[in-house]
Amino acid sequence: MREISLHILDLVQNSIEAGATSVKLDIIEDMTKDIMVIRVSDNGRGMDEKMRQLVIDPFITTRTTRRIGLGLPLMDMSTKRCGGYLNLTSTPGKGTVVEAKYQHSHLDRPPMGNLIETIKTILVANPTLHFLYYHTVNGRSISVSSQELANTLEGIPLTQPDVLVWLHGYLSDHITNLYGGAKDENN
Repeated sequence: MREISLHILDLVQNSIEAGATSVKLDIIEDMTKDIMVIRVSDNGRGMDEKMRQLVIDPFITTRTTRRIGLGLPLMDMSTKRCGGYLNLTSTPGKGTVVEAKYQHSHLDRPPMGNLIETIKTILVANPTLHFLYYHTVNGRSISVSSQELANTLEGIPLTQPDVLVWLHGYLSDHITNLYGGAKDENN
């Protein structure tokens, strides 16, 4: 995967397939410390120690639709290439936390990609998922909660065309403001 937003989508999908009903995405960008941290936490079924060690292997996957799982191994490789790490903690029956840290300015750090579409896809494709998105850039923060959106929309589904347009604008405005008003969606 060439973009961090695609890694995020893969991590959230892994959480959902592990039975998670709640997923939290934290993104921390601190240019002063030159770090970017991506953390996905869930309340899925979790993994024991043996499985935790195996999931970084590209030839191990719990999915039945394909024989290899490249998401975590590729993310692990990209973090290490950028002076960072991938840390996976999990407790059977309680959930999993995947944390990836990158040197923000590293030449090989993948671009963020289209984060707006990634967040929109997660929200729209998983209407029963309690999804929390927190993003901090140099001390400026935003948060988006699927439950707050549902309350605001008073039962109108996110799949309605007018709501999709509104959601795109809402996310775009919040993310643009987070970066001080001038953010290219692909960085």
